Parts: sequence; structure tokens; C-alpha cells
Amino acid sequence: MGDVLMTQPAIRALKQSLPGRKITLLTSEMGAEIAGKLPEVDDLMVFDVPWVQTKAENNDSEAIYGLVNELKARTFDAAAIFTNYSQSALPTAMVCYLAEIPRVLAYSRENPYKLINNWLPDHEPFSFPVHGVQRQLDLVSATGACISDRKLHLDVPKDIEDAALRKLEDEGMDPNTPWLIMHPGVSEDKRKYPVELYGQAAKLLAAEGYQLLVTALECEKDLASEVVQIAGTGSFNLAGKFSLDDFIALINLAPVIVSNNTASVHIAAATGTPVVDLYARTNPEHTPWMVENRVFYFDVPKSIQSKNTTLVHTTPRKGMPSPGPQDIVVAVRELIEGVPLEKSEISLEMMNWSNGKSNGTHTNLQQERRFSSNTYGSLLSEF
Repeated sequence: MGDVLMTQPAIRALKQSLPGRKITLLTSEMGAEIAGKLPEVDDLMVFDVPWVQTKAENNDSEAIYGLVNELKARTFDAAAIFTNYSQSALPTAMVCYLAEIPRVLAYSRENPYKLINNWLPDHEPFSFPVHGVQRQLDLVSATGACISDRKLHLDVPKDIEDAALRKLEDEGMDPNTPWLIMHPGVSEDKRKYPVELYGQAAKLLAAEGYQLLVTALECEKDLASEVVQIAGTGSFNLAGKFSLDDFIALINLAPVIVSNNTASVHIAAATGTPVVDLYARTNPEHTPWMVENRVFYFDVPKSIQSKNTTLVHTTPRKGMPSPGPQDIVVAVRELIEGVPLEKSEISLEMMNWSNGKSNGTHTNLQQERRFSSNTYGSLLSEF
């Protein structure tokens, strides 16, 4: 879901750059849940491709040929392929080529020749990756598709908010007493902040008078339960009890959310909710976009680190200090009080991707993050 949300500004730019342009988004089953809430998208095609990690079992070669035939039947004018720097656009480009889509836009490190006839050289990770949102904006801006509104947006109807609050009351929570969301769930173990530390942070926040809403997927009930057990009184296990609409509404209403780096962080960015992001050193380009935040980085155990060489290239070689429960409490307090990052009491070393000596690429992703200029210009005016 997060990857889909982070393409929203680029999709908006494509849609607004030509009056009457219709956008069809081809995405995974999971991505489709959030894609249907983006006003920039006119139609959805849902397919779990085998070169992206999914739990789907219906993506064999026959299904791929079926996808090609459906794309060909729709006679699309062009395709834009959005990838992270650790992914290749070539498999999707081959599908587009077989579907006879005449113009294909994507990044590529190697010359794709006819597979991608509008391609931008991918300099990442040889130059340190820009934010994922900016990466896609840079891609489409090469076609002349530029916008001033680069934010993520999710609208939350008032009736959905009211219904979500009623559900909280049914769970025994008092909406009139200060509350926060904690989201300890995440799809990969390597991106999971230790549950014991989550629970200790929740306990400290409860002692400061906050009710803690511990959210997670249905399959993560035990994880949420463990956090609640450590936190004690004032915490609520809400795993699996809210729809996606309810979850978005709760994040929109919350003063702060504490979360692993997953879809909830990007939903918070889209609703303007300040976020404490517990960020494993995996992909560095997915920090909260254009929203108040504190990002705490922590190392991934070597035994479960990615073997993807592009990620290995950007992963600091030297271990760094990990955030503790008290750091999370300070971060929550600062965000609620509106303390700017430059006046934070938190050690900058904990909010650094690396110490500048690990891989020679970057020192402080948060403070040095900036919108990169598009170095290619409008090279692809025919797109």
C-alpha cells in the first residue's frame, strides 16, 4: 500500500499534464485496497506479478499471457513503470512490449533498447537515493508532467470518522481522553522494531496519561497482545478490528502515530498526522513525506539482511545506536508540542541513516533530504 501511495503525486502530475487523460493503475491485490481511494486513478487492473513479493498463487505463465492479452485489448497509449531503485522495470517492460503499448517510460541501469523507448538512466544507488515520492516525480517530469502539489492526500468522510470513534467507545476507550496509535505490525521481520521495546514505550506513554490504541492486522493479534500486556492499563488491542477506511480515519484523528516503517506511515503522511517512524535500515527512501516526523533508524540483524546488492550498497557497514522507549516518548512529546526538528532533544546520531563513514554516501537523511532537481529536462515530450 505504501508504494502505491508514494506514486500518487506522480500520477497526479501525469493526469493534470494533459486535459482528459485517463489513468489506469495496474497494481497488486494489496495495493488495490488503497489505490481505489486515490481520486487521480480512473480505473484499476489487479494482478500479482511473480517478480514482486506476494502470497498469490495465480500468477503462472498462463496468467501472464492473459494479462498481456488484456493490456493489448485495452489499447493503451502509454505506460509509466514506477519502481524503487532496488527493483527492475524490465519484467514489466516486457509485458508492455508484448502488449504492444507504443510508449513506455521507466528507469533502467542498462540500455533497455526497444523494451523501454522512453528511459531514464537510473543512477541510484551509486548516488544516494532520493525520496521515493521524488523519484517518481522526477521520472514523470521528464515528460513535462510537473505539479506544485507534491503532497500525499487521503480524504476522510466525517461519517467514517464518527463511526470509527463509536467503535473505539465500544472497545472501552474514551475518545475525550488523550490517545495515540501504536502500530507494531509490519510485513517483514527485518523491519520489525522489538516488541518488548514497543511495550515499554507504550507503558511510559500510558504513565503520561495517554490511552494507547495498538493496531495491527488480524494475523498479528498475538503481536499486538504482547504489546498490550507489557503496557498494562490504558492500552487496547485493536488488531483486526477495523477496516481500512476505519484505520485511515483513526490515523486522521490521532495527534501522533508511532509505527514501524510500513503503510501506516504513508497513510499518516497523506492525512497530515505527525509520525514517529521506527525505521529499519533497509530501503532508505521511504521516510514520511512532507509531514512532521521523527525517524529513528535501527540496524537489521545480519542473519536477515537483504541479499539485494543495491540495498547492500546503501546499508551502513558500521552498527549504529538503536532508539529506546524513552526516545519514543520524547519524540511523541516533541511532535505534540510542535518542537521543530532542529530543536529536538533527541540525539541526531539516532536519526542518521549512517555516520558518514559507513559507506561514504550520506550523513543525515532527515536533515539533508531535499527535493532533487530533474537533471534530464523534458527529454520525452512525445510521451
